[in-house]
Formats: sequence, structure tokens, C-alpha cells
Amino acid sequence: RMIVVLVVLLLLMMFAVHCTWVTSNAYSSPSIVLASYGNDGSRQILDDFREAYYWLWQNTAEDARVMSWWDYGYQIAGMANRTTLVDNNTWNNSHIALVGKAMSSNESAAYDIMTQLDVDYVLVIFGGVIGYSGDDINKFLWMVRIAEGEHPQDIKESDYFTERGEFRVDAEGSPTLLNCLMYKLSYYRFGELKMDYRSPAGFDRTRNAVIGHKNFDLTYLEEAYTTERWLVRIYRVKKPDEFNRPRIPYTDRLIKTKNFASKKTSKRKRGVIKSRPVVVKGSKSGSK
Repeated sequence: RMIVVLVVLLLLMMFAVHCTWVTSNAYSSPSIVLASYGNDGSRQILDDFREAYYWLWQNTAEDARVMSWWDYGYQIAGMANRTTLVDNNTWNNSHIALVGKAMSSNESAAYDIMTQLDVDYVLVIFGGVIGYSGDDINKFLWMVRIAEGEHPQDIKESDYFTERGEFRVDAEGSPTLLNCLMYKLSYYRFGELKMDYRSPAGFDRTRNAVIGHKNFDLTYLEEAYTTERWLVRIYRVKKPDEFNRPRIPYTDRLIKTKNFASKKTSKRKRGVIKSRPVVVKGSKSGSK
């Protein structure tokens, strides 16, 4: 009987140690600093979130407004000290739906919404480089569904699926998806990135596919900052006068001057004074 008691106590102690280890590595792991394990078992720390929030704090105006999905609202407000449109307090569903509509629309329609909301920067999470599955592309359908609930005339979830009902980011993906703001902000310049010799340029490690829309430019936004592992990407919203300026051809930018020929000659000529005053000589009056 004593042996049985000792074995049970040993098992209970091992169970307590195991629970402590699981809690410390999983449940208590902070969401700002991520950890991953390599093939050799080494632990790698991903500090991209803190790095991006620090950049926002140091390089943007104090009254700058940041648009992102609501998951990162409290983090941006707490660590970057910047105003966000939506945060983890999700009681205002209509406001969240408006942000979802902007992310689901094309760049031109999204710019109209961002102008109405006075947005200065847009922040997206992209895990295609490191294989992070919790990025915004994997959350995107929730943005579409919430936006459709408030704006059913403008956003339809079926438009983001293929004819076979698949959600794809490759060349067979829906044109609506491949041209929406979230897709462009996530994959901007990604089509030029080749991570190793085995995979082609633009290979998304999270979706295990080569993206279908590579060579595109942004009109209304410009890339402001991307973290080392491309996990957090920040874009600045341009002001109307930055992209509405008329484009002047290069040939018209030069100041045209006529060939000037001097009328002077090497032979010196006597000049003439126009309207020369006439001097009348008079006689000097005598002394009295």
C-alpha cells in the first residue's frame, strides 16, 4: 500500500510540473512578443509587434489616427499612444463594419472612407513570410461578413470566393479579393520577394500558394514602415493634393528660352543722349 501511495504522489507532482510548464509556455505567453521553434528545437523571439508600435510612437504625430482591425486597438493605444478607430471594446458594431468595408473595398472606395474618418495611417498584420497563421488575410472573411451585415448593397461575401466556392489568394482567386485594400496592403512588394531557392517569388508560406496579383502600385497610400519579418506593415494615407497634381511631361518641365543675339559690336560707337537738355550761355552781370 505504501508503494501505491508513493506512486500516486509522484504522478501528482509530475502532473503539477507539467501544468506549470504548459501554462508558462502557452496560456501566459504575451501576445506582443511571439515565440517560435526552429527545426533544431531552438527558440526564436519575434519582436515585430513591439518594433512597429515603437516606430508609430517615434515617427508619427501625436494626433495621428491609425486604422487597423479591432484586435490590435488596445495594443496601439497602449504601446504607441496613438488614436485608433476601433479597438477590443466591440460594442460599436457599425464602426467596426465601416473599417471592414474599407478593408474589403478597392483602393479608391477605401480612400473615400478613410478620408471621411480622417485616417492618417493603416496597419495590417501579414504572416506570409514567416508562416504566421493569425494574420489579417486569415481574418479577412470576418471583416467581409461584418461589413456585409451593415452594408449589404456594397459588400457581398460571395464576391470573394471563386466559382467553386474557394477562398484563394493565387491566380485563380476572385478578382474582387485580388484588388481589395487588404490584399494590396498585405502583398505590396511581396511578389518581388524570393525567400529561398526552392520556392518562387511571392510564395505565401501561410497559405502555401504563390500570390495571383504581384505587380501593382498603390495610388492613395504609401508604405511607411515594414518590420524585419514583414509581420506588421504600416502605410501612410496620402493627402488629396499629393496624387491630384497634374503630371507635367519632362519635355515641358524645362524653361524654354529664345536665342539671344547681342547687337553690340567690337567697334566702339559714339553714344547719343535722348532729350538732351540745351544749355544757353549768358553774360556775367557786372559788379555795382
